[in-house]
Amino acid sequence: MKSTIAALTVLLMMVAPSMGAEWGTIAYSPGTGAMGYSNNWPNEVDAEITALNGCGKHANDCETAVSFHDACGAVAVGSSGWGADWGEDRASAEWNAIAQCQNYSSNCRVRRWQCSY
Repeated sequence: MKSTIAALTVLLMMVAPSMGAEWGTIAYSPGTGAMGYSNNWPNEVDAEITALNGCGKHANDCETAVSFHDACGAVAVGSSGWGADWGEDRASAEWNAIAQCQNYSSNCRVRRWQCSY
């Protein structure tokens, strides 16, 4: 019994540092509307690079719209602008992105969401 508990403790110690280290990013091209995304990366830099590379296959003006850690992100686009934000779940990320978009535009709709847990 003690050896089973000890083995489980060691296993949890090995897994725990990687838990909660899930990064994601959505990249967006304001000029073309192209997007790239990433999820489940161990750090923010790799998540951003992956999303920007994905978007960059279709446009040359891609930028990081939102990065998120153990959460969700969304991009909303309206008739004359866009906005992005994150939230603890898909619904809150979408709501927050629409709210950001409405600061710059009307008729905002979510064009992309992504979660990374």
